Amino acid sequence: MIGYTMVGVSDLSRTAAFYDPLFAAMGIARQFTDEETLAWGYADEKIARFIACLPFDGEAASIGNGTMTAFLVEDAPTIDRLHALALENGGTDEGAPGRRPRYGDGFYGAYARDLDGNKIAFVCYDAP
Repeated sequence: MIGYTMVGVSDLSRTAAFYDPLFAAMGIARQFTDEETLAWGYADEKIARFIACLPFDGEAASIGNGTMTAFLVEDAPTIDRLHALALENGGTDEGAPGRRPRYGDGFYGAYARDLDGNKIAFVCYDAP
């Protein structure tokens, strides 16, 4: 359903240092970089699915309240590692790893904000 997600950022080098290790841990590679954009996706798709860029209008990057990108992950231990990695790389905690039964019996997730305040999540739907 979703072609890609794009978030505005203020510093591409800082953004790369935050997201590159997270995506590498998920088997996702950087596919494109230029002076305004970083883009990641699965190597076999050749389509960037997550893009971080300096805002096209030249204004400061800003975030929307309630906006979040959730990355589908294979299992709860991986979610635990990704959440810890996000915090190690300067992200802030928005919800520790754990079950969220209100979203389903097997739902397990963790939440963080990147260095520009964009909210991200790591989730799986079938944690035992």
